[in-house]
Formats: sequence, C-alpha cells, structure tokens
Amino acid sequence: MKSETAALRLAELGNVTRLDIFRLLVRAGCDGLSISEVRDRLGIPMSTLAFHLRGLVQAGLIEQEKAGRTVICRAGFDALRELLGFLQDQCCQGLPAMEPEQAKQEVA
Repeated sequence: MKSETAALRLAELGNVTRLDIFRLLVRAGCDGLSISEVRDRLGIPMSTLAFHLRGLVQAGLIEQEKAGRTVICRAGFDALRELLGFLQDQCCQGLPAMEPEQAKQEVA
C-alpha cells in the first residue's frame, strides 16, 4: 500500500461521523446495512450521510451494492486489513543506523 492511500483512509476515519458509520458497518458484518438503516441507527440526516458515505467509498473503506431500489453498504474488510497491515508492516524491526550527517538533518 502506498503512503498516500493509507493517509487518505486514515483521514476519512479521522472524522467522528465517518468513524461511527464505519464501525457500525463493521459490526453489521458481511450482510451490511441499507443506507436508510445506517441513517436510522445513527440519526444522521440523509444529505449528511450521503456526503460521508461518498468519502468512505472513494477511500475504499465502504463497498456499496444496489439490490433493487435499496443500496446496501458493507465495510471494506480488505481495505481495513491492508491499512492495518501497512501500519504494522515494520513493527519491531529496529531502525537502520544513520550516518552522522543524516542524523543532523533529522534533528534540524
């Protein structure tokens, strides 16, 4: 995963409303919820919800599927796993030694 993609996904989750939406859909599992169910459970006006869903979909954190007249939203579990993997990728591997000149630049 590129750092830009990770930053976009983290930025989307950095908003309380979008985080609440995402967590609700994670709890709903693979069945997901309709947009109206999300609205009713979180008490978010439809126009506000549409705005937040758009950002989450663009970041790949939510997948949507049309079922007749209903749009079902599901958490993007693959995107979540990628993001968590990116954050943990180099955990506890230590840092490479820095050249003295490079260390000075890091401090400045």
